[in-house]
Amino acid sequence: MLTLHADTPEQYHAAVADHPALLVDFHKDNCPGCRMLAMSLAAVASTPEAHELVLLKVRLEAIGEVFFRSLGLRQTPTLSVVRDGQEVLRLPGFQSPDAIRAALARSA
Repeated sequence: MLTLHADTPEQYHAAVADHPALLVDFHKDNCPGCRMLAMSLAAVASTPEAHELVLLKVRLEAIGEVFFRSLGLRQTPTLSVVRDGQEVLRLPGFQSPDAIRAALARSA
């Protein structure tokens, strides 16, 4: 799974436009659940469910709370599955590797 980073709203929108399948990880630095989720994402990265996906890491401190809230996000961590520019699934809070794999299978 290719990993990209978006530090600005423009980078976020460009990634959504350029990649047909994205798994977006909205996180922040001082969040224990975010660090745990990073370990789950690492475990999922080499699985068949993640093969076609690009992981887009979006850090709240970099992109800004105004943009974060404009997407309807309320907490970190939050995972979002985006297909063809549209969010098809949102998973708030920590997710285990099994939960992420199941969500990716459901949203395929």
